[in-house]
Amino acid sequence: MTTSSPSLRRHSALTPDLRVAIADVYSQVRADLLDHPNYRVDVFLERLERHAAEPGWALVMACAPDGEVVGYAYANSIGPGDRWWKRLTVPPVPRFTAQDTAAVKEIGVIPPYRGAGLARRMHDVLLDGRTEPYVTLMVNPAAGDGKVLRLYEGWGYRQIGAVKPLPESPWLVCMGRCVRV
Repeated sequence: MTTSSPSLRRHSALTPDLRVAIADVYSQVRADLLDHPNYRVDVFLERLERHAAEPGWALVMACAPDGEVVGYAYANSIGPGDRWWKRLTVPPVPRFTAQDTAAVKEIGVIPPYRGAGLARRMHDVLLDGRTEPYVTLMVNPAAGDGKVLRLYEGWGYRQIGAVKPLPESPWLVCMGRCVRV
């Protein structure tokens, strides 16, 4: 863990430079998973492009004092009929699907900057000012031997279902909470 506090920058459009920076961070964050089909960088970049074209897309980048990008988080809006909800193993609580919901699609922090609250800072800045009343995310329950799931529970998220987005994907836990807690 490093002691310097990264600055956070908000973006509402995916530029080529941001795409490259996110891909670099992603490849460090997911280094031990890149040989799995769902985690390959090219597959991630396809998802990133698709997500960035969806309504309400927003990005927060974390930059070290020297300008190095050390983390990112992004989200978009999903509507009541979005495939996010349709793929769940059980129908979600209606309050999540009755109106648009913010969906945190990715949070990534490179190893030297983990453990100092950076992911939470990016998450909170990402949600600041959003108009949706609820937020949802999906997490691999095995990530960090369950630490990531417990981290999100500590942020107020509760499990609302499970999903296997693609045949080559792991099972994910879908979680939700109020945007403002």
